[in-house]
Amino acid sequence: MRLVLVRHGETDWNRDRRIQGSTDIPLNETGRRQAREGAERLSSVEWAGIVASPLSRARETAEIIALELGLGSPIIVDEIVERHHGDLEGLTFAERQSRFPDETDVSGLESREAVVDRVRPALVALADRFGADDEVLVVTHGGVISTLVRAAFAEDVPPGGTMITNLSAHDFRVADGELVLEKFRPGPPVDLASDRVESTAR
Repeated sequence: MRLVLVRHGETDWNRDRRIQGSTDIPLNETGRRQAREGAERLSSVEWAGIVASPLSRARETAEIIALELGLGSPIIVDEIVERHHGDLEGLTFAERQSRFPDETDVSGLESREAVVDRVRPALVALADRFGADDEVLVVTHGGVISTLVRAAFAEDVPPGGTMITNLSAHDFRVADGELVLEKFRPGPPVDLASDRVESTAR
């Protein structure tokens, strides 16, 4: 089973470069447009289903994509919610750097290891709902995807870092009870089918 993890569309806090974490900030109009455009880039794949985080920015992104692609209602999976950032939530990145230069001083900040420990089993468990050859869309959060990518690279950050852009899509596979990274796509979103063809041709 292949899982394609997609980051939600833009929110006002994304635009203002504020840390959201588990704070439930909705999509803005740009985010809704991004979701519609993202659906077009994902339309060439035959999806078996769509899954989403319960936070409204991910859930609405998934609902828009599902409507555009004629999929059923998204399956909500609580465990794929964004990383909890504790006292960092609501701060701009500049404010964070000024107030909390050392992450160890942040009350309520969820560790990356804890994120992996709750997200990975939830994604692997989707194999019980879908077939081995199915492709499933998973609309989640930048911090979740980035953390899984870092774990796949054994914390050896890939060239260019692990910045996850809105509506970017990243391929994982569930096999033999394991979650394996197949393709990390840094940078702006790309057409999924075209990118896979290009990757095969290289």
